[in-house]
Amino acid sequence: MKAIFTTLLAGCALVGFASGQSAGISPIPAPTTPVIQIGRGMNLGSMLEESRDGDWNAAIHEDYFPIIRQAGFTLIRVPISWTQHVSPAPDYAIDPAFLSRVDWVVAQAQKNDLQAILDYHNDGALMYDPAANADRFIAIWKQVAEHYKNAPSSILFELLNEPNKKLDVPQWNDLLERALAAVRATKPARPLVNGPGRSNRIDQLQNLVLPDGDSHLLVTVHFYDPMSFTHQGAQWVKDGDAWLGNTWKGTDAEKLAVTAAFDKAAEWGRAHHRPIFLGEFGAYHMGDIDSRTRWISFVARTAESHGFSWAYWEFSHGFGVYDPEAHAWREPLLEALMPK
Repeated sequence: MKAIFTTLLAGCALVGFASGQSAGISPIPAPTTPVIQIGRGMNLGSMLEESRDGDWNAAIHEDYFPIIRQAGFTLIRVPISWTQHVSPAPDYAIDPAFLSRVDWVVAQAQKNDLQAILDYHNDGALMYDPAANADRFIAIWKQVAEHYKNAPSSILFELLNEPNKKLDVPQWNDLLERALAAVRATKPARPLVNGPGRSNRIDQLQNLVLPDGDSHLLVTVHFYDPMSFTHQGAQWVKDGDAWLGNTWKGTDAEKLAVTAAFDKAAEWGRAHHRPIFLGEFGAYHMGDIDSRTRWISFVARTAESHGFSWAYWEFSHGFGVYDPEAHAWREPLLEALMPK
């Protein structure tokens, strides 16, 4: 039976998970004017992450937006490799042609009643040498914030995807403070997505530093555990091939590992009055379809039972729910995300 529940956390409402609730979850009244409203989302991964749209054979087509919306999703997360499209120092000016491409994506999202998270993605130089690249990072966000200063609150910014490597926790907290100030200078109420260091891991939430007075923040975490299942066969992972054939049966122990992690995230959210957004979770296509379906379904329902909004990684590439060649959803995976 379909239901809608709302989770209220410190004046921020996450609204609209339209099925798959765990038994016994009671609706909590939303505030009169909720700050952030997000439900179920889809990552448009590998589309604006390379130097040219479509380099990874995942071009963005206009019909994708209504397809995503008609399936019931309310959000797209758009990973963007801004650094591929800026001039050298000191200006770091964003290429107008590329910015127009992002504008087109934003327009398509608005046309199809989809919220959009513009996610700063794939800045390896920043990860390996934060000091040398921090000014470029801030300069890019100043431009993006100014460019979209009149955009509605349905357009969110995610300041940095998965800070890692030499961009350690203390340095990320310092850089995050600078980025927040840069964006807030143009629109203080812009909804922003921020996550902890070490690749947005749940166990790093305790080290995330955010300003107490900013109620327009959504805290993101990513979840791919166990990696030996979700990333089997992934070419970019050291042990990916050795993991081929691993399954996820949904045993009590396997489920407990998911639930325990999300319990920790929810506890942190309650203690710090911050809503939690599961910004990435997914299982690579080299795993068997039954295991992938079980894992995806359990993670999505468990996230919802904890009051988390979410966005699946990703639409049509290696983890994809949609087959771009067949022009059709992979129905078992879609059903796992959006049960009828």
